Amino acid sequence: MCELLGMSANVPTDICFSFTGLLRRGGLTGPHKDGWGITFYEGKGNRTFRDPQPGAHSQIAEMVRNYPIKSKIVISHVRRANIGKIALENTHPFSRELWGQNWTLAHNGQLKGIKKRKLNFFRPVGTTDSEHAFCWMLDQVYDRFPQEPRSLKVFMALIEELFLDLATLGTFNVLMTNGEYLFAYCSTNLVWVTRKAPFGKAHLIDADLQVDFSKEAAPNDIVSIIATRPLTSDESWNVMFKGELKIFKDGLIFNSKKKGR
Repeated sequence: MCELLGMSANVPTDICFSFTGLLRRGGLTGPHKDGWGITFYEGKGNRTFRDPQPGAHSQIAEMVRNYPIKSKIVISHVRRANIGKIALENTHPFSRELWGQNWTLAHNGQLKGIKKRKLNFFRPVGTTDSEHAFCWMLDQVYDRFPQEPRSLKVFMALIEELFLDLATLGTFNVLMTNGEYLFAYCSTNLVWVTRKAPFGKAHLIDADLQVDFSKEAAPNDIVSIIATRPLTSDESWNVMFKGELKIFKDGLIFNSKKKGR
């Protein structure tokens, strides 16, 4: 299985600390050695770095880890391949344009039978079930809403419906964003923590690295981190329930729904 990492913040923030912990799981403290990727959003644009090499040993990953790119929304992924060969085109996150917005998705799990679902407008480049599912979902959204819907409530209800549908095919832990909202859906494992004043210290589980956020953050900063498993040993991580959807905006929970436990 793969591991996910996401960030939603109210001000542009770097994710170097959390990203360091995730990369260690990419072939060093974890078995997720079949590639890594990360997408940063900056206004309407996004920049993505991906590499089919193990994250723990990738020179590109080391460059990204040491370069404090500031963003309000980030999605990252370390891969343990099951469907689709180890290759750049199969490395998460995946991005597509819809309504003039850059949409990005990273997925953890397997979806049995997803490739039997017909695709129309959106097509995968690689051979993963994750990218096929992403394209199928965007097809459904575009079919329902060729233009961006005016009702945010109606649109979010459709996203929840599609997530629940895909989860019936297997394990579907997913992070998805359009650069404004960060959708986090839990099929089996997702946790999150919100950092805000009064800030404290945090120590990574997978590396001997500690940060005192009271010296790094401004008093009004709010940052939420979402991950497959806790990344730090001294913070209280919240566990999401099976079937739970959380939507983050500017570091806070915009909406939260769960379909049983």
